[in-house]
Amino acid sequence: MSTEPLRCAGALIVDHDGRIFFQRRSPHRRLFPNCWDIVGGHLEPGEEVEEALGREVTEETGWILSQVLGQVGTYDYVGDDGQARIEYDFLVRVDGDLAHPKLEAGKHTEYRWLAEHELSVLDEHRDVNDGLIRRIAEEGFAVLRSIGL
Repeated sequence: MSTEPLRCAGALIVDHDGRIFFQRRSPHRRLFPNCWDIVGGHLEPGEEVEEALGREVTEETGWILSQVLGQVGTYDYVGDDGQARIEYDFLVRVDGDLAHPKLEAGKHTEYRWLAEHELSVLDEHRDVNDGLIRRIAEEGFAVLRSIGL
């Protein structure tokens, strides 16, 4: 196994009401089962972060990445599979029917658009992800405020 961390890209998708999109991971997933998560995943060999961002948005929602609004942060963590990861997360806008995402079958079970005051839902199964998703969401809303959206 490589000692290099896996590189990941994450998209905090923003709608026109200033809410952010979250989807629940299937209970059968190895990493963060049954937890709320942002859209994203591992970079493929030779892939740049923004390429992965666009690919993951389309694979997980059916939408098309239209605009990167800003970087939310870079996060280092070790998953419950023991693998180190470095994740680059961005606030983005997408094109498509925001009321009808096409969730990846078998990987995600439901979705929600959350306003900042609704983030407590992300604490479900907090022990599994140590509150990482909530921290990313809070930082995403801070970036959203800082750019005036």
